[in-house]
Amino acid sequence: MTNREKEIFELIRKNPMISQQEIADTLGIARSSVAVHIGNLIKKGYIKGKGYILKEERYVTVIGGTNIDIQGFTRNKLVMKDSNPGKVRLSLGGVGRNIAENLVKLGVPVKLLSVVGDDVYGKKIIEECRLAGIDMDNMLILNDKQTSTYLSILDETGDMRVAISDMDIFQKLNSNYITEKSHLIKNSEVVIIDTNIPKDTIEYLITNFGDKVFFLDTVSTTKAKKVKDMIGKFHTIKPNRLEAEILSDIKIENINDAKKASVYFLERGVKRVFITLGKEGVYYADEGCLGIIRPPKINVINATGAGDAFMAALVYSYIHKFDVQKSAKYGIFASLLALSHENTINPNMSVEKINELKGVDKTC
Repeated sequence: MTNREKEIFELIRKNPMISQQEIADTLGIARSSVAVHIGNLIKKGYIKGKGYILKEERYVTVIGGTNIDIQGFTRNKLVMKDSNPGKVRLSLGGVGRNIAENLVKLGVPVKLLSVVGDDVYGKKIIEECRLAGIDMDNMLILNDKQTSTYLSILDETGDMRVAISDMDIFQKLNSNYITEKSHLIKNSEVVIIDTNIPKDTIEYLITNFGDKVFFLDTVSTTKAKKVKDMIGKFHTIKPNRLEAEILSDIKIENINDAKKASVYFLERGVKRVFITLGKEGVYYADEGCLGIIRPPKINVINATGAGDAFMAALVYSYIHKFDVQKSAKYGIFASLLALSHENTINPNMSVEKINELKGVDKTC
């Protein structure tokens, strides 16, 4: 689809009754040119025929963080308040963006709604995400803001020890921007929200698009607090142990506590709950099944991308109508793939690789 065809396609998507002359006037081109472009869209299968019946593509919309990750890896045991020999890696990051790339690798079409600055990092993000297969046509690009940057230090085990995030630009992901992109959200099969975006924007989304299936990534304990009073509006949530404690006010010290927290979420309207417990695995629950899956031991190379891979696998599982137990298993295996590679996104992530892994089943 050419750029002009995309413009015409989006005008028709927003208003299927629009005339060719109205399209011509909006874009400042001749009506005859519009007719030619529409003919091409019909030939390419994007429009089914007269009356502008559009071909509906099944896709997922991700609304959340996009940033540049700067990661420091130490060669030896990490020594605080000192210079540590190691290596520094620059890569694309952001919870929403990472989930989107993992989804593309699992064969799921994705549209990303996020914001970057009109700077070197922003241009790099746009270019590389497009090369990865993410639809970046609806990104917000600001010329007076700096692209979000996340700086983290990992210890000798691959765990993150400290990080600094410069993410003020995400405050620009407001309701005005969401309103402009409402047609994309309305046609999404699933909408994924991460809590990097403002609380007001999250409230606007779940209030004005209440019929959509929302998946929530809580991101961190601090940011999880934004959604505590609206948790029941989400179809699927994936908090870790500490985030689940914040959201439920239930201290989670054992498996029984994880069950209590899961029941709490289900009673408030959540359809599926996945509480990640680190090396202990994941506690999963829906109205008919509760249980735990414990992962096999692996050599952790980089722990920063495991949660993003897990969420992508949960969305893939929902689209393919997996039950909650199989969904949890897919999430575990996707996170294992992420943990086993030094990149935040494992370049080998795929459905085939997930299916090759073997785990521990726990029947209901």
